[in-house]
Amino acid sequence: MKIILLENIRKIGSIGDIINVKRGFARNYLIVKKKALYASKQNIQQVDKIKAALGKKDQEKKKEAKKIFEQINKKEYLVKKLSTENNELYGSVKPTEISKLILATNKIDIRPSMIQLPQEIKSLGKFKVKVNLHSEVQAEFNIEVVAEEAIQ
Repeated sequence: MKIILLENIRKIGSIGDIINVKRGFARNYLIVKKKALYASKQNIQQVDKIKAALGKKDQEKKKEAKKIFEQINKKEYLVKKLSTENNELYGSVKPTEISKLILATNKIDIRPSMIQLPQEIKSLGKFKVKVNLHSEVQAEFNIEVVAEEAIQ
C-alpha cells in the first residue's frame, strides 16, 4: 500500500516520502497515529503544500527531544524489587515501570513504547536502557536493580 509520510520515522523514511508498506501497518498504525496519509493525487498535492510546516513542526519536536536527552542521558536510576536469594527477581522490570520512575524523579513524561530494553530485566544488577525520543535522537541510561528484601 502506498502512503505519504507526515513525519520522520526511523528506518522507514522522512517527511513527504511516498513509500510502500504493508496494508495492516499503514491502516492500523501510521494512518491512525496521523503519521501518514494514503497516497492519492489530492493528498500528494496537499502534502507538497504543507511540507514546510511539517518540517518546522518536526524541528520543534527534535528540539524538545534534545532537551529531554540532556536531562536523562547517562543518568542512573535505582529500582528496588523483591528478589530470591540467587538474585533473581519475582517478575521483571517493564518499560511501564521505568517510565513511571523517570516521571517521579525527573518530571519527564516518557511513553513506555519509547523505551527499548536490550533484554528482559529479570535479575539484580545494572542494565543499559535506550529511549527513542525522536527519529534522530536516542538517549541511553542505566537502571540498577537492587533487592528490596530477600524472601526465603
